[in-house]
Amino acid sequence: MTETHAEQLALDGLAPRKRRKRAAAHKQAHELPVVQVVLDVQATHLGQTFDYLIDERFSVQALPGVMVRVRFGGQRVNGVIWNRVASSHAPASALRYIERVLSAEPLVGPSMREDITMIADAYGGTRANILRLAVPARVARVDKEREGIVSVRSADEGQSMLRAATRSALDREFDQVLRDYDSATRLRDAIEGGGFASFVLDMLPGAQRWAGDLALLAVDALASGKSAVLVLPGMRETRDIAGQLSRLGLRAFDAGQPVHSSYHGDFIVLSAALPPVERYRAYCAAASGAIRCVIGTRAAMYAPVEGPGLFAIVEDAAYQNADGMMPYANARGVLRLRAKAHRGVFVAMANARSPISQWEVSSGGKTGHSTPVSGASREIKPLRSVVKEQAPWIRWLNREELTRLADATVGARVPHFAVRTLGEALERGPVLLSIPHDGVAEALSCAQCHRQARCPRCTGPLMRGKDGTARCRWCGAAAANWHCPHCSGERMRAVRVGAAGTAAQLQGLFRGVPMVLSSPSQGIIESVPCRPMLVIATPGAEPRVRPDDSLSSQAAVSPQPAAAARSPASHNGDNDESEHASAPGNDSAPCNEYAAVAILDAWTSLYAPGVDARVDALNAWMRAVSLCAPRSRGGQALLIGESDPVLARSLVLWDSSLLAMRELEERAETGLPPVVACACVWGRRDAVMGLLRHVGALDGDLATLDMAGEMMPAVLGPVPIAAPRTMDAHELEATRDRVKAVIRAAPERRAMLALRLRDEVARHVAAREPGELRFQVDPKDLL
Repeated sequence: MTETHAEQLALDGLAPRKRRKRAAAHKQAHELPVVQVVLDVQATHLGQTFDYLIDERFSVQALPGVMVRVRFGGQRVNGVIWNRVASSHAPASALRYIERVLSAEPLVGPSMREDITMIADAYGGTRANILRLAVPARVARVDKEREGIVSVRSADEGQSMLRAATRSALDREFDQVLRDYDSATRLRDAIEGGGFASFVLDMLPGAQRWAGDLALLAVDALASGKSAVLVLPGMRETRDIAGQLSRLGLRAFDAGQPVHSSYHGDFIVLSAALPPVERYRAYCAAASGAIRCVIGTRAAMYAPVEGPGLFAIVEDAAYQNADGMMPYANARGVLRLRAKAHRGVFVAMANARSPISQWEVSSGGKTGHSTPVSGASREIKPLRSVVKEQAPWIRWLNREELTRLADATVGARVPHFAVRTLGEALERGPVLLSIPHDGVAEALSCAQCHRQARCPRCTGPLMRGKDGTARCRWCGAAAANWHCPHCSGERMRAVRVGAAGTAAQLQGLFRGVPMVLSSPSQGIIESVPCRPMLVIATPGAEPRVRPDDSLSSQAAVSPQPAAAARSPASHNGDNDESEHASAPGNDSAPCNEYAAVAILDAWTSLYAPGVDARVDALNAWMRAVSLCAPRSRGGQALLIGESDPVLARSLVLWDSSLLAMRELEERAETGLPPVVACACVWGRRDAVMGLLRHVGALDGDLATLDMAGEMMPAVLGPVPIAAPRTMDAHELEATRDRVKAVIRAAPERRAMLALRLRDEVARHVAAREPGELRFQVDPKDLL
């Protein structure tokens, strides 16, 4: 008789639970069985390492720097092995085993682990904060590719190949750099030699001159057996550098293709804008040591390079250089810190020299007030004769100059003299008109002398509140009984600045001329053909000029036929100047430059509220003027409108150190960075006030002296700030009283201030005290 067995059915939801499998028995590793892991947990009070045990089957793979998966607080999290030790201070019963080794090879090398620790301490963050930003999200199939790589080109082999391919071109072009820049020999000796050195390099004008010079520095570092990390303000500049490196004989690593046996290439593009697979593959290639040149945007400052090298940043004052997440590390400070730790060379390269660069050149080393992210630097300036040859003819058309030229349209947005000059330039090629803003902003100024209205307490810009009272944006003080320090005026007026309707205004002045508008709101145009047209662009959105027949047009150009614009009025007395500006010989001129550049609404630079407002304005102007043809090919640049005389003079002479020195003098008088160290603290009022008390900002512990030897207040504010857009209605009700304060301290106390802020935020989070509490050291702005 045959027996049959049937499974008894069960109602839905009442089926018997399956038994969990017993955990496999672990065998502790024989050598160094304990690993210290930095977990991907962003809470400040959990910033230390955590100890775990290693199973013998993972003993070979569990190396310092690899990514692992562990259990923490009832959940599985990823982490990076920071160190491997023989024992732990924790009880043996409390230690767990790592569950899995995720990466085939170390992702964070020894030097990179030390750098991450120093960066976290310098900006008041944790190692987990920096790891989240430095190491891209893991992609499993890229790790499988790394397992199949059996042969990686050694650094010495790649070095010999690089030297043979590029040495002749490098020496030939570097001789030109040595002739164009003062003290450039020191820079090359530092790159090819040993030891730490820091330099501030002012750019020469020219559409691609800066990219060619920086590429030469990078190739020289690679040819000397060192690495190179170049941080650029955007992807457009990254492509410029990539093109120059390719021109010098270097090959780009293709992160879009799977890697089979080895990494091929001489430089890598690393940016947060890359797709996740490409970014992780590029990071792994750099971490392997096979490719030692990394270029890219802000994410490239965490490039996993080992040993000495060149660490360079372009436009170090740009707002893009600060991370958007805790601890808000700045690329300039990170690169300088890493260059010093690696005994390499740091270079800050910009059109407009930043105040921190000027402080390092003038007083950073003399006073001894260096910080972990700043110190003494040497300046490298272009020779005046070279600047005069390569820069366009720059003129400042303010009221005084237009009166001298007998222009009847004094005060117009585009005076007749400018219309005539631009019309003549349109006969030779495209003309760029740079406008300051895409939208509309409001500022307060003196009704009598039109200078920006500033706070008498901290020199911050004034704004009009909802109740109509003028208050400081920085310290929140009410401007009662305000009077202008320049003309003693007592009335203020609101100035509204914007760029709406610029194209419509210019259509009446330049009839029949094609017109292109490039801005974030209208769409950014990458390039325009080298033909007569008007290009209206905001800072950073200036299209490049390309040969007319090389690429198809990307811009929606007006269908009218191209024709030279004519001024509605002629001027006597300036014919000689115009003829000099439009020198003959343009038939052989390169088709990658504008015939003329005009900076419209220069007066808006007088009312910008930021601390670096003048530096940012000069940098935007110089970047636009760099796209213009030189004086020898008839290039002209016009600065139209009233502006700060030092700011305008710096542009006309192409010498940004003039403005940088003035900025440094004024900041020494008012106690602003970089003369003092600053940190912004924001959150709920009671949390912010508690932090200020605990770090010693209210009891005079952090107070410093001004130029007159008097004590400056350590705290500016607090001032009310708006709630973030991500906050819902319920959270908004609970955190309505949201404020911001600025803490000031002497530069030598910056490191102590960062650690105090971190400890206080960690205590706030660990105690589960209510309310938001955040901080940022070395902020770009104080608003």
